[in-house]
Amino acid sequence: MSSETEVGKTADANWYQSVWKVVSEIPSGHVLTYGEVARLSGMPRAARRVSQALRRSPRGMNLPWHRVINAQGKISFPEDSSGWKMQKDKLEGEGVVFLNGKIDLDHFGYRGAVDRLLWGDDSL
Repeated sequence: MSSETEVGKTADANWYQSVWKVVSEIPSGHVLTYGEVARLSGMPRAARRVSQALRRSPRGMNLPWHRVINAQGKISFPEDSSGWKMQKDKLEGEGVVFLNGKIDLDHFGYRGAVDRLLWGDDSL
């Protein structure tokens, strides 16, 4: 194996770990988009690679993968799939609300989580 290939694999592994850290810290009841996870992991143009990093996480890691959604506020699995149902059930179990198949990113997304951490949740 060339040293260039080894460097690439090491860089991928380091970035995957950054993705896993960001995802592990998404608070219950909130979501981040693939693009936000990529940006917070240090590769802002790598949104499509976030799902690859999630698929490659170690089995026992128990990442809250279900808290990562697309930029339109939707689950990326096809609606008739078991993955879509599982992700929706997990999110609803944490109090995330879907309206017409979408999540309100202003309320349940990154900005909403930060606002609630700083100012509290006066909707309760």
